[in-house]
Amino acid sequence: MKTKGSVSVITGGVSGLGDACARILVEAGGKVSLLDLAENKGNAIISELGEAAVFFKTDVTDDDAVQEAIDRTMGSFGAIHVAINCAGVGSPAKVIGKKGPISMENFKRVVEINLFGTMNVIRLAAEKMLENTPNEHGERGVVINTASAAAFEGQIGQASYSASKAAVVGMTLPIAREFADYGIRINTIAPGLFDTPILSVLKEEVRVALGNMVPFPRRLGAPVEYAMLAKQIMENPMINGETIRLDGALRMGAK
Repeated sequence: MKTKGSVSVITGGVSGLGDACARILVEAGGKVSLLDLAENKGNAIISELGEAAVFFKTDVTDDDAVQEAIDRTMGSFGAIHVAINCAGVGSPAKVIGKKGPISMENFKRVVEINLFGTMNVIRLAAEKMLENTPNEHGERGVVINTASAAAFEGQIGQASYSASKAAVVGMTLPIAREFADYGIRINTIAPGLFDTPILSVLKEEVRVALGNMVPFPRRLGAPVEYAMLAKQIMENPMINGETIRLDGALRMGAK
């Protein structure tokens, strides 16, 4: 899928990984539709990116809201070629904490946003991709999901987060097999420790310590490095049904 002239729907598109994807794709000649709840940030970004970007305030767990955003993207750009799912939350909580058992509302919220929200966008964006004329590779569209190293080596307090991200990894291959008949590829990126808004609340010494845990390069990942990989996945037709760890060889221990 050539980036130039493509239309990408990006959830969580106004900060961190999603924002980096939007910028690198627009710079390469693509158009982007940003789905996020942060309206002020969204409007500021599309003002900066110009006519190649639109923003729609969207809760990815809301079927009607996502459908409306997808329809409005079609109205703005006439097609959807790529869906990049970056929307997600962490909300760490122990199963048995100081205040008792984990709240099921907390657990459900994380799973609903990270897993259900991802599927919600996949199904509605892919439906529109079916309308695309296949390119020279027979390709109609590309889906890129975001998992996490926590899908494989979750830490204490990450039961809900790890479960949701492991599920994203688990559904990647079955969907790739299904979508093969349609000419739609789907892959998942599993980032390690990245310098995103989730980590921005930590003290600088804590952020440095986390970066030093990465074998090489010994630092936190930069959102643009995620965006670089997303762009390569878009452009390389042989990458399909894969989960790619993007973590500097980080393997988290039990503590």
